[in-house]
Amino acid sequence: MQIEVEGLRKHYGDFAACTEVSFRIGQGNLIGLLGPSGGGKTTILRLLAGLEVPDAGEIRFDGRRINEVPPQKRGIGFVFQNYALFRHMTVYDNIAFGLSIRKAGKADIRRRVEQLLALTGLQGLERRYPHELSGGQRQRVAFARALAPEPRLLLLDEPFAAIDAKVRKELRSWLKEMISRVGVTTIFVTHDQDEAVEVADEIIIIHQGRLEQIGTPMEIYNRPASPFVAKFIGESSLIGNPSAFRSFAGIAEGAQAIVRPEFIEVGSERELSTPSAAEPGVVKQLFFRGSSWLVEVEAGGQTLFAYRSLESAPLTAGQEVLVLIHRLYLYAGGQMQTIENQGKYDPMPVHI
Repeated sequence: MQIEVEGLRKHYGDFAACTEVSFRIGQGNLIGLLGPSGGGKTTILRLLAGLEVPDAGEIRFDGRRINEVPPQKRGIGFVFQNYALFRHMTVYDNIAFGLSIRKAGKADIRRRVEQLLALTGLQGLERRYPHELSGGQRQRVAFARALAPEPRLLLLDEPFAAIDAKVRKELRSWLKEMISRVGVTTIFVTHDQDEAVEVADEIIIIHQGRLEQIGTPMEIYNRPASPFVAKFIGESSLIGNPSAFRSFAGIAEGAQAIVRPEFIEVGSERELSTPSAAEPGVVKQLFFRGSSWLVEVEAGGQTLFAYRSLESAPLTAGQEVLVLIHRLYLYAGGQMQTIENQGKYDPMPVHI
């Protein structure tokens, strides 16, 4: 199913939950609807499902306007973050429920349920009840139940929120593979950027009811359309006075910039790739991240965060270092642009 949303608006009193949101989703794509809590993601999902009625705008499925079409006739499967399984029903009966409501034949129900048990890795568990399953298994049952009637669109509202971190990572890979095999257009709501980047074919970023950006994870990460996107995706530092860094020439007064940790080198002169383009700085704090250190450093009157390999010589708080910023996302005049450290091409000496 192809989805088109145009000029979608939804208000609750004076609160604008969704304002002039427009996007298109291609057949079979797995889309992450990403943003902070309270930003309007679930409202958009409920509008697509027909559980809410938009104040304005159009929703089209395969070119057909469905604003007035009731939820049960939209061909949608819905998975809730709390599973919403029937506690008194077995795994088999939970998965079969939607087919039973549609008066499908017993043989057809059995064939479809067995197919989904195999697809979701639940064989052998069909006679168990929800309380006898792990969180990951319950979520798989919820997926299977939603897929049973063969929906044209699958909507997932924070599907991994109630699952512990280890199982959540396993289910991410499983979901991506499953959707690829089934081929159903899928939209999942999340506030977890890592989840969206890892799983989604495309990401729609929603903030305060507005669409900030839509694109592939790589497009959004490498070319953020706004300061909010640049800050929200990845671990970034906001620089209120980027003109303080002498290697970035021509920055207008009042401009702001954002820099990602991977764009920064911190260390001694012999450790940096282009020490002549670096700034003097002081280490403030270090945070162990398992595979690397996250270094909080002050340079040019700004607080920055950078990654440092565990293989490098250890740093200590208060230590004087050089800080080499390779790239900034500059925000000025309502536009985002990427600017490179010119000092790397026109080296200037630095003294600390």
